[in-house]
Amino acid sequence: MLAEHLASITAWLPLKGEPRHIVDLGCGTGAGTFALLDRFPDAHVTAVDTSAGHLQLLRQKACARRVDGRVRTVQADLDTDHWPDLGTPDLVWASASMHHLADPGRALRSVRELLAPDGLFAVVELSGFPRFLPAHAPESRPGLEDRVHAATDAFHAEHVPHRGADWGPMLTAAGFTVEDQRTVTVNIEGARSEAIGRYAYGSLRRIRTVAAPVLSPEDLAALDELLDTGSPNGLLRREDLAVRTERTVWAARRNFIPADARGSG
Repeated sequence: MLAEHLASITAWLPLKGEPRHIVDLGCGTGAGTFALLDRFPDAHVTAVDTSAGHLQLLRQKACARRVDGRVRTVQADLDTDHWPDLGTPDLVWASASMHHLADPGRALRSVRELLAPDGLFAVVELSGFPRFLPAHAPESRPGLEDRVHAATDAFHAEHVPHRGADWGPMLTAAGFTVEDQRTVTVNIEGARSEAIGRYAYGSLRRIRTVAAPVLSPEDLAALDELLDTGSPNGLLRREDLAVRTERTVWAARRNFIPADARGSG
């Protein structure tokens, strides 16, 4: 769904040269990995994720695209002090992954240590969950989507406190200089309604469990109707869906401590 926007971000990155080794942190099933492989045809990507299932799907996709020789998968927990050997990449890419970490500052410092001297670190984050429905929908409960997201705010504030954060100060504190920052507005209309419907369905189904205890019975019933794949009013049959969100990317380089200053203090 967001392939065009990923391509525009990879084309914008303020690189000093074509990267040959890229690390994709929190790669999931490979949306960023394949965008990077497309953008940099001479590069190899080390794709890192905690989920063995995600990595297996990524490998299957890489074989289907005949780029498996350019991809290495590594299963690792980025919330630990001891990362596996990821080499010395020219580009580290982290898309919608850093906010999941319990201690992102520690992970940022780990990235700084492994990045090549002139390498670039790109942190890409969504402003929040995308919105899919128009404000007047569904007809029985207008504004339902906003209320569903509001119902999850307390949960995310406790469990995912860095979602929607400004990563600039955190990058600076971890020893980086932010060279550039860009916000990309995503507004994909429903011409691709089948794909948007699947995306909307998957997204709202994931947050239903969190939202359900807070929603009114009427709102919960309306949400369940949207998630009913057999309902004529379900998400998969609507033709008025869109994907609306924002992505912000921070492009940063590591600071260097002069040799005579190391170990002082």
